[in-house]
Amino acid sequence: MIVDLNLQGKKIIIIGGGNEAQKRINSTIKEECEIMVLADSINPQINKLVKTKKIKYAKQKIIDTKFISKYKPDLIITTTDDKKINQKIINDAKKEKILVYSSDNPDDSDFSNPAILDFEKMVQIAIFTGGKSPAISKKIKEGSEKLFKKIITKEMIAQIKIQKISREIAKEIIPTQEQRKNCLRRIISDKEIEQLIKDGQVKKAEKRAITILRNWK
Repeated sequence: MIVDLNLQGKKIIIIGGGNEAQKRINSTIKEECEIMVLADSINPQINKLVKTKKIKYAKQKIIDTKFISKYKPDLIITTTDDKKINQKIINDAKKEKILVYSSDNPDDSDFSNPAILDFEKMVQIAIFTGGKSPAISKKIKEGSEKLFKKIITKEMIAQIKIQKISREIAKEIIPTQEQRKNCLRRIISDKEIEQLIKDGQVKKAEKRAITILRNWK
């Protein structure tokens, strides 16, 4: 089962400061969460993120799991080369009911990291091998990216943005879920909205959608 975790406002500890840690930072930094790196050293890319205050860093060599009780994270990602300490982090995190992932042991981890195709954070497609072969996931992602770019058009992205706005307004002014669904379907199929989007007039398309919502009975 592939699950999209909501990490907004959550505290994430990443153990290690090398290239693997950098990958995990890149996959979480846009989630509006608090990221802290624990390592005895960090690479230049991570150091840059620390200096710009996008993430936090505590210089320390991890030899035990005392950091769990100290920082009380919601999620831990460990990327060290020490299999024993990685396994101890997995075991102790699970005892504390903290989600945990180890780069060298996806089978014991609580989740895996699929290769993600991201289209303006509106559409995300996960390529997933269940942790069995991240390299193959990446290869499939690279091979399918051009294909999906043809399918997921700018017009489709614009429709999704309009739907997001419409859903928020619909919750406030349309009383039942069934009525909201019908109204949103009406907006998706509206020919005037489709034409405005094709003409690049997205703001006018949004206004048209809001008018449909306001007049819905």
